[in-house]
Amino acid sequence: MVRASRAAGVRDERVLEALRSVQRADFVPRAEAVSACLDVPVPLPHGQVTTQPSLVALMVEALGLTGGERVLEVGTGYGFQAAVLARLAGEVVSLERWADMAGQARRRLSRAGVGNVSVTAADGTLGSPERAPYDAVVVSAAFPEVPEPLVGQLRVGGRLVQPIGPGGREQVRLYERTARGLTPRRTIVPARFVRLYGEYGYPPGTDP
Repeated sequence: MVRASRAAGVRDERVLEALRSVQRADFVPRAEAVSACLDVPVPLPHGQVTTQPSLVALMVEALGLTGGERVLEVGTGYGFQAAVLARLAGEVVSLERWADMAGQARRRLSRAGVGNVSVTAADGTLGSPERAPYDAVVVSAAFPEVPEPLVGQLRVGGRLVQPIGPGGREQVRLYERTARGLTPRRTIVPARFVRLYGEYGYPPGTDP
């Protein structure tokens, strides 16, 4: 996974070491354990998938974390990206749409000894205003625009990464919150993501 991340363009050694230190097999369904060491997405319940490790590394690297930040993650899955973030930031607030998956993530993170991540079953498009402001936000599902609540909860100078598109063909983009609002900085990589559902995303029950 580290070699694949380097090949994809990741250069931050802290990110690569965090990726190396997280056992991905701890964060995938048991039936998919053989795929955990490969740089591929892995299926999860409810039609969700884990993001492939090299893409996780690219998205996390773009946040520019230095160690003390509070990060908001939208889309916990089984907790792999949260575990990587936990090794790079001070606190991770993670939101997962599906309650059973949020429970799985909590148990898996606890077994892995990760103590600075809180996982809540909630509409990720609403963010978690009671814990705001955030130094960084990472969204692991696709929508054509950034949900307004997430912009409002990001501090000035903070960074946000989200796949922008309809779901299935996206551009993963980096934004920075400035005094004027959310400012695009660069496109990180083209990718494919599941759709972002919620009040400020796609209505639940609508399919691509």
